[in-house]
Amino acid sequence: MGILNLFYKSDSGVQRLPNGSLTVDPKGNLVATTISSSFPPEFLLSVGAQVLHLFRESRKAQLPLSEVHLHFGSLLLTAREMRGGAVVFIKPKDSFNVGSLN
Repeated sequence: MGILNLFYKSDSGVQRLPNGSLTVDPKGNLVATTISSSFPPEFLLSVGAQVLHLFRESRKAQLPLSEVHLHFGSLLLTAREMRGGAVVFIKPKDSFNVGSLN
């Protein structure tokens, strides 16, 4: 899956995970982001392009999606389709918030 390759860099050491949101228009242009500027715009554009590709392919398969939740080992990605564009929320999983303590 192409989106997994976006979070892997073989030439770097330990890198912190992205946290925030990004919005892309139907053409894949970055409209707004709250993700740290330490992540290059190419990375954000790649995430947006992969999410738009996912929504387009689901429409082609006649299984249109309005929202997607992807759970990686230590990362949560939620994407919502917005009139051809998308808003993507990226959040590292909180290992201390595994369950509810009552």
